[in-house]
Amino acid sequence: MDVRQVRNRMLAERVIRGLESRNMEGYYAETKEDALQEALKLIPEGSQISWGGTYSVEEIGLLKTVYEGNFEVIDRETAPNDEERRSRMLQAYDCDYYLGSTNAITEDGVLVNIDGNANRVSAYAYGPKHLLLVVGINKVVKDEDDALSRARNLAAPVNAQRFEVNTPCKTTGCCADCKSGDCICCQILTTRFSRQKGRIKVILVGEALGF
Repeated sequence: MDVRQVRNRMLAERVIRGLESRNMEGYYAETKEDALQEALKLIPEGSQISWGGTYSVEEIGLLKTVYEGNFEVIDRETAPNDEERRSRMLQAYDCDYYLGSTNAITEDGVLVNIDGNANRVSAYAYGPKHLLLVVGINKVVKDEDDALSRARNLAAPVNAQRFEVNTPCKTTGCCADCKSGDCICCQILTTRFSRQKGRIKVILVGEALGF
């Protein structure tokens, strides 16, 4: 085994212990392909599935797979108009499995996420019966301060490039603590414990995923 793989596995084991101490479940997958298979083990056929913005889930091929499989998909992106898009986003709050990632995760299992419209972080906090997060090892940080810094100074500027927004971070690549009308850092969610044991499931992947 490559020395980097050894380090990644040990780090993942530490994070998983932290998640378990917080009533969350953790799993480790060496590769994107392994992560896809692990996710499919966790999601029963026939489940109703939705997601927020998530590049990591797409990277492992899970979105494509659920579309092709025996699942009921709620996808806001295929809505024909704004009214139906909003309707589907609200339907997602009661789905069986909500898919996503996290902007950062600490070594002791705390999740930190930043959102613009809040549909993603609000679903993370409450609603869907299960939350399944696919998280690259690149998103593991030491503590909550590092997690917030990563979310605001790395993830947000990169994500801004994906959207039709006019924010300082899109121009400079750095967080300006802006109050722009297009701000994508409107809500910050720190998940340090889950009252619903096992609702939140995290697949840590020994590769870089997402932003």
